[in-house]
Amino acid sequence: MREDVENLDITDVTANWVNAAVLQHQIDERIKALADLSHTPLFFGRLDYLHAPGADKAEGAAGERFYIGRRHVHDAEGDPMVIDWRAPVSQPFYRASKKDPMDVGLRRRFGYTSGDLTAYEDEHLSDPSEAAATSKLLQQEIERPRVGPMRDIVATIQPEQDEIVRAGLAGSVCVQGGPGTGKTAVGLHRVAYLLYAHRERLARTGTLVIGPNKSFLHYIEQVLPALGELEVKQATVDDLVAHVEVRGTDDATAAVVKGDARMAEVLRRAVRSHVTLPTEGVVVVRGSRRWRVPAYELETIVGELLDRDIRYGAAREALPQRIAHAVLVQMERSGEAPDDRVQDAVARNTAVKAAVKAIWPPVDPAKLVLRLLTDADFLAVHADGILDEDEQKEILWSKPVRSVKSAKWSPADAVLIDEATDLVQRTHSLGHVVLDEAQDLSPMQYRAVGRRCTTGSATVLGDLAQGTTPWATRSWDEALAHLGKGEAVIEELTAGFRVPTDVIAYASRLLPHIAPGLTPVASVRENPGFFEVRPTTVDEQVVDACEELLRNEGSVGLIAADARIPALTEVLAAAGLTYLGPGEETTAQTRLTLVPASLAKGLEYDYVVLDEPQAVVDGEPDERTGLRRLYVALTRAVSGLTVTHAAPLPQQLA
Repeated sequence: MREDVENLDITDVTANWVNAAVLQHQIDERIKALADLSHTPLFFGRLDYLHAPGADKAEGAAGERFYIGRRHVHDAEGDPMVIDWRAPVSQPFYRASKKDPMDVGLRRRFGYTSGDLTAYEDEHLSDPSEAAATSKLLQQEIERPRVGPMRDIVATIQPEQDEIVRAGLAGSVCVQGGPGTGKTAVGLHRVAYLLYAHRERLARTGTLVIGPNKSFLHYIEQVLPALGELEVKQATVDDLVAHVEVRGTDDATAAVVKGDARMAEVLRRAVRSHVTLPTEGVVVVRGSRRWRVPAYELETIVGELLDRDIRYGAAREALPQRIAHAVLVQMERSGEAPDDRVQDAVARNTAVKAAVKAIWPPVDPAKLVLRLLTDADFLAVHADGILDEDEQKEILWSKPVRSVKSAKWSPADAVLIDEATDLVQRTHSLGHVVLDEAQDLSPMQYRAVGRRCTTGSATVLGDLAQGTTPWATRSWDEALAHLGKGEAVIEELTAGFRVPTDVIAYASRLLPHIAPGLTPVASVRENPGFFEVRPTTVDEQVVDACEELLRNEGSVGLIAADARIPALTEVLAAAGLTYLGPGEETTAQTRLTLVPASLAKGLEYDYVVLDEPQAVVDGEPDERTGLRRLYVALTRAVSGLTVTHAAPLPQQLA
């Protein structure tokens, strides 16, 4: 298929060089999408239908066989050899069961080792004499070692996951899932499915995956290309709101206030305060005639624009046209017959432009936010009845700032500027947005993401128990309201495919203290996994634990409190043990990754050494946030976990 595209001759099919360039770009993208991926088979399953799909079963229509794979594959004549996993005919591969065979006589799963077909397994779903059994190949695929970046799960999607993946484009979905339930994979595969089902629409409107940090995005970046989807953009929330350079930080209290949804009303008031009601009329001179729009009529026009509550910039652009229209009405009453060109000319008249500048001056969002954060009186006026005096003092900067460029903006400040920017000019909306690790966002960050999908839909992924910011969301209903997707369906995934039973059971001891009411994850892995709590006296013993785990196949992550990273770096270097940073791809030579606890979220390793749990807790501003951070760190392991500690363990783990 790739060679066919490479051999296309477009010499005589393009009218000009622009068409030729566009077509060549499309061909290049198609070639990229058809690239061979090492160790990635083209098919992983087979369905033997009892009757041809869509045929009248009463007439005894013959059955049909389909091979299921990551993408559509056809032969030289164009006949399908492999059916895309997203096609409707492939759905029974994920949903069919002994109770509901969905007209499938046989479902076959294929097993591969390094890209070679090494096994297959059959289920005769419509045969009452065959008992339902757990798929060994499915279990092996789930428990396969994690080396390199995150991979697709098309061969192992479970029925409850498939329902979320194939949910329609029109509605938004929120997935609450504990560690290892596959929520990130579900979100990414949902994007792939939507691009398959709504290709043209999403090609026009765009899709975006939002992750918590660059390391996480680097870890997941190969999933969609492996499924042939190259056009999906990835970003962090900080990337979305990068109107200014972020060089500063806030303390937790100030960040919570700045991230509060009430700040949106403070900003709205501050933006609208720039509008000044006119006290004088406007006189427009055209030739020998003078046309006057009195102050009271201008005031009516301004009042109507304010009442419409449209974007500040859009209203400012409409004002000169409204004034010009008032002049045209006078012209028509006097017997003239002006047209649209006359109205445009009047709108550009010097007197009209001067009036607009005085009544509705331009607003620079960054300068507006800077004034709010540095001018106590200006903040007090617009935060009156919204923020109390203590909250206002928390967000005011102690030192004066000369300009927007010299200001040391914090991440929360950048979000405020994004809100102000949207109040002035509407933010471009995409067709679909996936928001991962959503529990860590502030209300104002939710609003920033929501602006990117006002005319589209969203897939929200997260775990309330893993909220590790002081402003972490308390409920999905509240978060979805800030996102502007209050109608979203909330789904919960509770089957754990990644974390071994003993590990998740140990980590779940923290749940009553960090997220009471959440259903603990139940591991479906047959392998209970390796788990050990090991007291230590020196840091070299932590290195010993890493070396022991490196004797196994797969990746090893050493997770520690951020403050412990320098000390561990030294002992690893002294031991001659090479390691990677979070998100970097492991190799056969280097399988150890040193991970600060603050960057562990969303990552996974075959084996984990967790250093000093109490230090992880102490590294956060409060105990609840610290315990949540610890819960995240404890649940990164796929096959085994060693907890090392010289200090006593947190009492919640007792």
